[in-house]
Amino acid sequence: MEGLKVASRYAQSLIELAEEKQATDAVLKDMEYLLATTNGHNDFHVFLNSPLINSDKKNNVFDKLFGDFQEISKKFIRLLTKNNREMILPLVAEEFITKLNTIRGIVPLTITSAVKLEDSVKAIILERLNKHIEGSIELTEKVDESLIGGFVVRMGDTRIDASIAHQLNEMKQRLIR
Repeated sequence: MEGLKVASRYAQSLIELAEEKQATDAVLKDMEYLLATTNGHNDFHVFLNSPLINSDKKNNVFDKLFGDFQEISKKFIRLLTKNNREMILPLVAEEFITKLNTIRGIVPLTITSAVKLEDSVKAIILERLNKHIEGSIELTEKVDESLIGGFVVRMGDTRIDASIAHQLNEMKQRLIR
């Protein structure tokens, strides 16, 4: 929890700095790339958390990995490394994206379905959700055949599960009781 608070403060500072330098969109791309690089790469998390690797070596790796980043982003990563906070880099990137989306009124929404949804079905779902959302939707679609049918909508902490797998599981639970 403490790491999240610290990451949130760093992310807010980075947003303010990026806005001041009029480089918010470029820094956003940097943070999205950083997050994509760290997600799913356990070795990178081990690297970030390793006390055996000094900050100079970590900065050399960051320079190679993130050499195309904006100067603001590079300096920010060096600052985190200097303060021995490099292990929260993925959290900072995630918080940066979340906070910036909130500021811009963008609501990230993920629809997971058993098969790719037709545009007409997707439009109906989005139309109904738009009535309850302030801002514009940034849609991500996923396919998960284990749902059997239906769909699951994720929006922040909210989850709407209209999948057949979920309904079968609920029915099974009722029959067991």
